[in-house]
Amino acid sequence: MTPRLEETAEGLPSVAPRLRDLRRRSGLTLEAAARRAALSPAHLSRLETGQRQPSLPMLLTLARVYGTTVSALLGETPGERDAVLRADEAQPREADGWTYHRAGGPGRAMQALRVHVPYGAQGDLVRVHPGEEWLYVLSGPLRLALGESVHRLDAGDSAHFDSLTPHRIAAASPDGADLLFVHTLLQSATAALCLPQET
Repeated sequence: MTPRLEETAEGLPSVAPRLRDLRRRSGLTLEAAARRAALSPAHLSRLETGQRQPSLPMLLTLARVYGTTVSALLGETPGERDAVLRADEAQPREADGWTYHRAGGPGRAMQALRVHVPYGAQGDLVRVHPGEEWLYVLSGPLRLALGESVHRLDAGDSAHFDSLTPHRIAAASPDGADLLFVHTLLQSATAALCLPQET
């Protein structure tokens, strides 16, 4: 059974002080923040005073409202990360017919990838999720469906969109398509990366 938003997320640390601090730093009143998160001001107040713990879906919503990540809400501190990723460190990974090469380091608020999209793979798979996506076509053509609109993108074309818009990406020729792809992530132990994790 899916938990309702007001139910407690067991095992999460208290986030009350960070929720209050993030709201104030965002310049939002209690009423304005509650409206953006589709909560009552009284409920948000209880979250900020520790009288109630947010569920995981609620954490995702509040992270978006405050322009941060779930890991920041939970107080997770990222370790040292290399700024440079060498070509020989970016081993290709395959998932559902696509080939992914990391183009940025893990554990950040965005994931950058170089992707090969073969013809006929995942063309009917519609995705909807929180965040934003940006892509740049290296070689194509590529077919991008955004809601009811369908676009053909050729080499040098790019797109930037809210990924809550239902979207499909497919190669539009038998040679497939190659693209650079960046999307935002909600980082936490409960949020999976686009790629399978290394074993």
